[in-house]
Amino acid sequence: MNLRAKLDDWLPQLAISPALAVSVLFFYGLTAWVAAVSLTDSGGLLSWNFVGLSQYARLLSDDSWWRAVGNLLRYLPIVVGVPLVLGAGLAILLDQRVRFEGGIRTVVLYPLALSWIVSGTIWRWLLSPDTGIEAWLHGAGLPTAEFDWIVQPKRSIYALAVVAVWHGTGFVMAMFIAGLRSIDESVFKAAMIDGASLPRIYWRIVLPALRPTIFSALLILLPAALRTFDLVVVLTNGGPGQSSVLPAYYMFDRFFRRDQMGLGAASGTILLMTCAAIAVPYILGELKKQRHD
Repeated sequence: MNLRAKLDDWLPQLAISPALAVSVLFFYGLTAWVAAVSLTDSGGLLSWNFVGLSQYARLLSDDSWWRAVGNLLRYLPIVVGVPLVLGAGLAILLDQRVRFEGGIRTVVLYPLALSWIVSGTIWRWLLSPDTGIEAWLHGAGLPTAEFDWIVQPKRSIYALAVVAVWHGTGFVMAMFIAGLRSIDESVFKAAMIDGASLPRIYWRIVLPALRPTIFSALLILLPAALRTFDLVVVLTNGGPGQSSVLPAYYMFDRFFRRDQMGLGAASGTILLMTCAAIAVPYILGELKKQRHD
């Protein structure tokens, strides 16, 4: 009986140990490997000749890296802020039990069923001057209409942002719907009895109560925006020129295409540190609150 009790205690650990071992090896192990490579002079081939922080100094003096960072600063507020606002607004709308709620939810959530590769391919067709919206407008009798963002250097980064917003809004909406449906209806009834209008109830009562949902959405959207790579490859391939290169694409380009493994590893380590700087303070704050509760 004692042996059976011990087996029951150890069975969950044994069940998750393979997944844990794989996670440790392929996440933490490869993360440590990339950080180590960033301290070497590796070019096209791996070299363990350590050069300290030379690759980081080289990275910070590279104009292409700063151009990628500049593109990210234009891309990030849109792909984080717009899905957050649209997702919250749609969730509040659907929380009113409007007609065709199921249809609206399906349409908005549909992009989640598609990979970034598929989404990027669809939007590349739509935004291409030869096959997309511009060609359709020309065929509809508007020969001067223009919608060629992916070939315009000043607009290509916003073409990426449009696709990212389209893809991410449904996910945020689903998170907010789950949060809204968890709030007791007596809160709304009590506020209405006190004379509060519906917009005021959502602004002053509901949204503050959804603070964990908002932070969770930010915690997912921000790292996802920092890691944007496959969308760039499919939609613009970093062009025209370097107008839509983002740091994750820069890392891939240096690591696998230009035989600059050390430099690519340094940029990847910087991205990882940026994601950690976003996630770790939030996680520590939540853990601290749980201890106080």
